[in-house]
Amino acid sequence: MAVFECDVPAGAKVPVAHSHDGYEETIYGLHGVLTWTIEGAPVDVGPGEVVCIRRGAVHRFDNNGDGDATVLAIVSPGVLGPGYFRDVAAVVHAAAGGPPDPTDIAVVMRRHGLTAVP
Repeated sequence: MAVFECDVPAGAKVPVAHSHDGYEETIYGLHGVLTWTIEGAPVDVGPGEVVCIRRGAVHRFDNNGDGDATVLAIVSPGVLGPGYFRDVAAVVHAAAGGPPDPTDIAVVMRRHGLTAVP
């Protein structure tokens, strides 16, 4: 398994719905509330709450609150690692403050076992 902490600023939206066939993802809320949309159904995850995302389920998340949110993400088996986040950060950095190129993001996602869903 792989475990990572994810900080999500207030008002952040992750517009790229995606799925992954190689692993399950469990989200455990630490601080604030994130709204996860899984197979079209919204689920709020706050401190001490958990949601499990099965392989192949299309999902995305938003921080609709006024404060930042933090979650632990547990990926099993641990096939998603730090390289994914470094690669995404490189695409965001290359955008020089503008929106990142969605095609470049999709390429990084595919390389790491995620499938973007329009």
